[in-house]
Amino acid sequence: MPFVIAVQSQGAGIRTTDAPTLIMKKTQFSILLLTLSTFVLSTFAADWPQWRGPNRDGVSTETGILDEWPEGGPKLLWKATGVGAGFSSVSVANGRIYTMGDGKESSNVHCLDPKDGKIIWSSKPVGKTGGNYKGTRCTPTFDDGHLYALGQFGDLVCLRAFDGSEVWRKSLTKDFGGRSGGWNYTESPLVDDGKVIVTPGGKQGAVVALDKKTGELVWQSKEFTDGAQYSSLIVREFGGKRQYIQLTGANVVGLEASTGKVLWQAPRKGKTATISTPIFHEGHVFVSSAYGVGCNGFKVTHSGGRFSAKEIYANKTISNHHGGCIRVGDYVYASSSGTLACVELKTGEEMWRQRSAGKGAILIIDGKIILRAENGPLALVELNPKEYRQISKFDQPERSKAKAWPHPVVSDGVLYVRDQDILLAYDVRK
Repeated sequence: MPFVIAVQSQGAGIRTTDAPTLIMKKTQFSILLLTLSTFVLSTFAADWPQWRGPNRDGVSTETGILDEWPEGGPKLLWKATGVGAGFSSVSVANGRIYTMGDGKESSNVHCLDPKDGKIIWSSKPVGKTGGNYKGTRCTPTFDDGHLYALGQFGDLVCLRAFDGSEVWRKSLTKDFGGRSGGWNYTESPLVDDGKVIVTPGGKQGAVVALDKKTGELVWQSKEFTDGAQYSSLIVREFGGKRQYIQLTGANVVGLEASTGKVLWQAPRKGKTATISTPIFHEGHVFVSSAYGVGCNGFKVTHSGGRFSAKEIYANKTISNHHGGCIRVGDYVYASSSGTLACVELKTGEEMWRQRSAGKGAILIIDGKIILRAENGPLALVELNPKEYRQISKFDQPERSKAKAWPHPVVSDGVLYVRDQDILLAYDVRK
């Protein structure tokens, strides 16, 4: 990561004519650059800046993680309270933790210190509380010193990450004609190429792209007008096009990133709730939802500048509710009811499906799967497409009575586990 030292000519009280007095000896300057570069790398190497990580795929590139957990679980570093009711996971960036929660009267974004879990700041209200399953759903997205967060009733805000002050605000319903599903908005905003991309849903256009600095509308997908469900967008390059991929209750679709035009679209009906983030890899699409629907595979092709998508399989090996589906290599892993399952991405062939710690959310790191069961323990499972092998498990202390739906996160060797108003930090380093 490049590091740039800038001298402000007026704000810092330094004139350009003072520059010669600031010149360091070559050796001193080299030492300073080396020190600063080391600091920058150590600060940003393990960031988890958004929903499902840097690539929105649920896969961590960290290594040096415990091969098994001690009896009773890894060392608990701290327990934080005061983050409010909700199902939001956490983002970790620039040496801080960000999450959302419902207080008594409003939803708020919170910033915590990773050293001890103390709250550094809480934002002003993002939106109201209440609704089915009271609590926030969005995981804030960190980008370029700012946070982007969506309240469950469609309030989209841009905040300064340093102090939580508001930069701009939009309403998905009032500004873009959006309409959420029965469980309100759950999406985590995607930030890409100077834009914030979210899914209001509705006849004016299901997806919008906004200028990340001002919140002004860049485009709205007038060709694609599905109602909003609960999945979060991903961005991928394919066929010479940068595209935003989304799953709704009726379709899976790829939109041109620069214009919002539909590049490809395939019908795929969900029931009741379609939540899991889609998987896209080298033209292969994998989606899953619960309520008896299961999983579907599609193949996207392109020729002469045109794209098309065709379903290649449908089965019920994986019926993922909201715990996430994750691809590693040629295989997809996911929780399906009370089982953990693995299928081949290209064919949908079931590799294995086993009763596990319970239905829940997963994270893949250092050759292992971390499964956080919604009503049970946390389990460590070997990442292996040939067989299921549980390595360790432990029970989370002080479980709330609510179902624990937030996805687990590991950043810089620390496992973060959110359960309503409680956030736990475990040391999982070797």
